[in-house]
Amino acid sequence: MRILLAVLLVAFATLIGAPARAADLPDYPDIEIPEVDYGLQGGFYLRGSGALNLLWTQEHVDTAGCVCLVTAGAGYGYSLGAGFGYETGTGLRVDGTVDYIANDGLTDGVNTLHLRSTVALANAYYDFPLSGGGSAGGGIGAYVGGGFGAAYNLTHVTPVNAALPDGASWTPAAAAMAGVSYDAGTWVADLGYRLIYMPTITNNAIGMPSYYLNGNTIHEIRGTVRYRIQ
Repeated sequence: MRILLAVLLVAFATLIGAPARAADLPDYPDIEIPEVDYGLQGGFYLRGSGALNLLWTQEHVDTAGCVCLVTAGAGYGYSLGAGFGYETGTGLRVDGTVDYIANDGLTDGVNTLHLRSTVALANAYYDFPLSGGGSAGGGIGAYVGGGFGAAYNLTHVTPVNAALPDGASWTPAAAAMAGVSYDAGTWVADLGYRLIYMPTITNNAIGMPSYYLNGNTIHEIRGTVRYRIQ
């Protein structure tokens, strides 16, 4: 009986003393752990572009034996393009693009070339933030890039001449790009310059007179909008 009474007294004392000990403990404030912003960790995007262009060529050669510099005038035109890409979040991004290029007005002083091209390129870029916090950090940025692929060219010459028939051909194509951008999060807009190099543009007229334009450069001022796929 005495043992039971002692146990009850200890339990009663413990219940009475617990609130007093709790009151003596300091009141620690709640600690909020901020979420870590890792930035863009990589993602896909869609893109669309529009440009104005000028075309120059270094040399005109035809099967009649003419080899001459083409200096009388530059071609002028536009391009429209679309693409799909991936950005790594480290500044590096890659995409594939297909552009339709229309150009008129390139002339040797007598004949004028009308060019319609479909250009497919694999491209790589590096983005530099000019404001904000790192790659894809928002605000104003800049970029440089390059690409390589192929072009399918349709050619037509005026005035219409049987010695210069219409034709079509494939040629390798390379590009270099640079520009400035504005990153609004989901959307990114940029304005830049693109140089496209095509070693040869020809009508490739089998069994008929052919002509070749060698050392061709297309210079574009191009606007692009990218949409990040969430």
